[in-house]
Amino acid sequence: FSVLIVEVLNTSIEYVVDMFTDEYNLLAKHAKDTAALAVLLTSIIAAIIGIVILLPKII
Repeated sequence: FSVLIVEVLNTSIEYVVDMFTDEYNLLAKHAKDTAALAVLLTSIIAAIIGIVILLPKII
């Protein structure tokens, strides 16, 4: 569920940034990229945890 929660937060940040910026803004780009990075890192951690839990049972 953590990946879904972070994805919802990412979407919320993107909507708020879009609401306040009409043209290209470097800080808006950084805000969106950072939120997307949070989703990526959460996905990587979730995959690692899944491997740690499931790999011993598969082997």
